[in-house]
Amino acid sequence: MNISGKEDGKALLLLTAAIVAIDQLSKFLANKLSYPIDLGLLKIQLVKNTGAAFGLFKNSSLILGIIGIAFSAAILLFYRKTKSKTAKIGVGLILGGTTGNIIDRIFRGHVIDFIDFGFWPAFNVADASISIGIILLVIHYLKTKD
Repeated sequence: MNISGKEDGKALLLLTAAIVAIDQLSKFLANKLSYPIDLGLLKIQLVKNTGAAFGLFKNSSLILGIIGIAFSAAILLFYRKTKSKTAKIGVGLILGGTTGNIIDRIFRGHVIDFIDFGFWPAFNVADASISIGIILLVIHYLKTKD
């Protein structure tokens, strides 16, 4: 993926759109489940989350959606300033994940979670994308002062 020079905006849009598409398709399929699928360590089951990460702040979808939009705007400003490929990919993952969950909050009033390992709160592709993006940003900041 080329994320330098003129291609920055296109690369960010492509990564963000890919994450949103995968996230929304997986949530659509999870929403069609009539019963949980138990794969041993992993269970696929529908969870309607009206809160934030780890189920915090239940019944706060509207305010969390507004915070998500503000956060997305802030992260776009960071994207424009950084030159690091690692950081730019991290931002794209975070933006895609945040956008996927904002779509849920706006159109469903809750976020669909469906990946359940039992020992961790259920999550979705958007949540995983945000987490990986944050890890990439941490790696970037540990390596440089961009």
